[in-house]
Amino acid sequence: MKRKIYAGAAIRELREARGLTQFDLAKRIGVSSSYMSQIETNQRSLSGTVIIELARVLRVDVSAFSNDDSVRLAVTLREVLGDPVFGGLDIPLQELKSAALHAPKLGRALIDLHRAYRKIEEKYRSLDDALRATEGNSGSQQSAFEEVRDFFHFIGNYVDSLDRAAEALASRIAEGPDSFLSRLSRYLETKYHISVSRVSPSDGASFISDLDRTRGVLLLNDALPQSTLAFAVARHLAILAFSEDIDAIVDAAPFRGADAGAVCAAALANYFAGALLMPYARFAEEARRTRHDVECLAARFGASIEQVCHRLSTLQRPGNEGVPMYFLRVDRAGNITKRHSATRLQFARYGGACPIWNIHEAFETPDRFLVQVAEMPDGDQYLSIAHAITKGGGRFDAIRLRYAIGFGCELAYANEFVYSDIINTRNPTPVVKIGISCRLCDRTECHQRAMPPFDRGIDVNPDSRNIVPYRLKDLRP
Repeated sequence: MKRKIYAGAAIRELREARGLTQFDLAKRIGVSSSYMSQIETNQRSLSGTVIIELARVLRVDVSAFSNDDSVRLAVTLREVLGDPVFGGLDIPLQELKSAALHAPKLGRALIDLHRAYRKIEEKYRSLDDALRATEGNSGSQQSAFEEVRDFFHFIGNYVDSLDRAAEALASRIAEGPDSFLSRLSRYLETKYHISVSRVSPSDGASFISDLDRTRGVLLLNDALPQSTLAFAVARHLAILAFSEDIDAIVDAAPFRGADAGAVCAAALANYFAGALLMPYARFAEEARRTRHDVECLAARFGASIEQVCHRLSTLQRPGNEGVPMYFLRVDRAGNITKRHSATRLQFARYGGACPIWNIHEAFETPDRFLVQVAEMPDGDQYLSIAHAITKGGGRFDAIRLRYAIGFGCELAYANEFVYSDIINTRNPTPVVKIGISCRLCDRTECHQRAMPPFDRGIDVNPDSRNIVPYRLKDLRP
């Protein structure tokens, strides 16, 4: 069933920015004033014809009227309001969706306010830790990364200007008999007079690349895979050739401090590198042809499994969108170190992912791709793929980092992925019932619950003991 599209706030904002009255806009798209009023107050959904006419008259892409931003905003609001500081507010998801549709600026302001609160809380916690001579101030660093994750989340993890610039540069470098790393290195030397030298650290140092601008030399760790080194050269190219574009994007973002700006600039350089190694149109076509077989795509583009999965999550170019999918990376402690979702599936902002999600099991079977049909508490089902990866290595004493990556899509798109061939997408069995995190999950029968939901009380019966030592009370009326 197709989801109805409501975009009243966006239409009103676009109309007012162009100096049009409701009557003017209604007349230009061929509807009545009352109909237009109902559209702007989200009493009527948008039909395909009305969307096309609105895009034509207001001179915007049809994606400007998507529900995706309001859905993301509603889910983010639910997670923010799940912070214990709000005292266990019980606001139904439907009410949050309504707020996101009718008052998106207010919703974003609340998220910004909560972010500021978290930053202050972390600052004082760090000061308290310093006074006790324990751990140093790490809160600011985490807060900066959190801001940048939110930034990419709300732009759909797609940066059009950098993506197209990378695609154009990739076409100029063109294909040849030698490796992409060799062609990148040759371009760097020809264009910027920087030679690339591969060295083997004698002490097992974990560096990837080191640019000496004075000497005009870029050192690469020869112990690392070709895909890692090619990505490193591409990242340096982004900084050398497109630093002004990156700075402009960072300056336009509503970051609270310089740390977040610096983290975002690095993330944008990495974004460019991925887009250069896997140019949009060619990569999107191959993704469709191979049915998103990440191993085939990695071999075709000389990239790593993680680089391919991350790139798949960025395929949101208007007019040539890929399958909406999610992507995340977790470490062995369950910390989410990368995350993005173009689906309705959202990740825990604080704490780890659901323990019965297959991404945790991937560490136990590092040579396999695990496939799972997962169902969220709202009933939405997802094709979930998980795979363990190791980064680093190359010599006996080298540092090795172990992660698990997860990616997937809503079950309606499952046939677009080769991994769905081992399940019955019409009647999948079994379906694993997961949640965002224990703090936000309402499931009463989960045997791996670590803590009760923020909005539920508990009953402890001293005469009866189950795996979870309490029973969740009913939701407040």
